[in-house]
Amino acid sequence: MSDVHSMRPFDGIRVLDITHVLAAPFATYQLAVFGADVIRIENPHDPDQTRTDGVDPALSKDRIGTHFIIQNGGKRSLTLDLKSEAGRDVLRRLVPTADVLVENFRPGAMKALGLGYSDLRVLNPRLIYASISAFGQEGPRGGQTGYDQVIQAVSGMMMVNGTAETVPMKVGTPAIDYSTGAMGAFAIAAALLQRERTGKGQYIDLSMLDTALMLLGAHLTNHSRSGREPKAGGNRHEFATVGLYDTADGKLQLAAINLRQQRRLWELLGHPELVKSDNEQRRADAQREREVLQPILLGKTAQQWEEWFQANHIPAARIWTLPETLAHPQLQSRDILHRFDNEPGIAGSITVPKAAFKLAHGGARMDRPPPRMGEHSEHLLDELGYTAKEIAALRKAGTI
Repeated sequence: MSDVHSMRPFDGIRVLDITHVLAAPFATYQLAVFGADVIRIENPHDPDQTRTDGVDPALSKDRIGTHFIIQNGGKRSLTLDLKSEAGRDVLRRLVPTADVLVENFRPGAMKALGLGYSDLRVLNPRLIYASISAFGQEGPRGGQTGYDQVIQAVSGMMMVNGTAETVPMKVGTPAIDYSTGAMGAFAIAAALLQRERTGKGQYIDLSMLDTALMLLGAHLTNHSRSGREPKAGGNRHEFATVGLYDTADGKLQLAAINLRQQRRLWELLGHPELVKSDNEQRRADAQREREVLQPILLGKTAQQWEEWFQANHIPAARIWTLPETLAHPQLQSRDILHRFDNEPGIAGSITVPKAAFKLAHGGARMDRPPPRMGEHSEHLLDELGYTAKEIAALRKAGTI
């Protein structure tokens, strides 16, 4: 039994992970690194597309592609054909042992199999059942599917990214997928806390579009007040003391956003006459301020300016590359990453992010590498009381 200092937040919580690709698997991954027993239920005849995708062709061929490795460490794998009655029977036997079930198939698909929330809560009234979809389970677009790129398009995000000359422009990372996964983990945590207080299970309907609108919160709220459609601003901000500037050798991102910071900046640079007392003045005088600021910044390198501004408590940074960031000793103090070294089926090393926060005790930990397809099937079926003969029959029938 774990003591209070080693116990993680989701120790003792079992999650049935009937998901694919990125957003929903990332939600269950966040639960796994914080202690949950996540059982990934996979179709033995149709591998998750991420198992065969990524930058390493050998791993992709072996169905443990880098795109799968990213968000599946710490989980166990049970292959199960839910289109078969025998497969559905296995799942029904698993449900009473579980706390959470997460699925992200086309809305209505699980219900059509007799595996919807209303079906399974009869077997386990305390079950937290989370459905993650593109647009939600109901409404005019409820039956439609979509990936991160589609949601970036339909949410309006692509119209505020880039510049007036380059829109529409996709964000260069699957930000909606990852954000939906993080939102999903939060929703499940909230439902588990609620269950502790009420004793009742919960149904979660989470959509990628809803998550995208959360990310667009500032644009959404400003539009609701002004009626103006948000436009792509590129690297130029409404305040001159915020934005991307040329230096003697490269670009510098400056972010003296609040009034105190802009005051400190202009006083330190010897231009107290440009200090403003409110943001409307800053907007009105932004072009003149830029014309003063740009020649000054050309006088030093981006690294010199980063160090100078940070020493004076003004947010700024040169433009770093990902390899530079990963090599910085700051990351060694954060414990955000995990490196797999010559794990079974994964020759060599590969690094993945674990979680974006630290805990004083019981923090994120990687208990096992991403599972091979069906790696834990026999053990899990044995736990459910299936005999060796019955397991062999399920395998012969293609159920597992």
